[in-house]
Amino acid sequence: MSQQKVGFGGGCHWCTEAVFQALRGVVSVEQGFIRSTPPNQTWSEAVIVTFDEDVIDLKTLANVHVRTHASTARHSMRPKYRSAIYTFSDGQQVEANVVLERLAGEFENGLVTEVLPYAGFKSSEVRHLNYYETNPDRPFCKRYIDPKLDLIRKKFSSQALAAL
Repeated sequence: MSQQKVGFGGGCHWCTEAVFQALRGVVSVEQGFIRSTPPNQTWSEAVIVTFDEDVIDLKTLANVHVRTHASTARHSMRPKYRSAIYTFSDGQQVEANVVLERLAGEFENGLVTEVLPYAGFKSSEVRHLNYYETNPDRPFCKRYIDPKLDLIRKKFSSQALAAL
């Protein structure tokens, strides 16, 4: 098994965590806050995804990511909910930029998702970890997370976990 780590920030980290936990080849998802280097050093809700690149690649992860949050919206909450791929190596940064450039043409308004170097992580409080897994019937999960999981079932069925 060939494992890599990459970070993803978008909307709420509860949603982002559930999205990546639903994919085959994802070994673990750490929910919390990530920061990059200046000028993006503020903490933003995000996850660190450890994945088996023999099962799922960065291209697929990035494609899932931009389709499961507001990756085209420049809204006032962007510092807290930065749309980003946080990379752990120069090679990963190049690859993520190429993937986003290719995907951008599929979105009418382009993408606001940035590729940023990973600079730090702090975990969410324990009570928020695995939020969807422990609270699937909560109104937040029904309204915001379930539609994202439905999208994965439809558009990424070969990567969706059987239990999804």
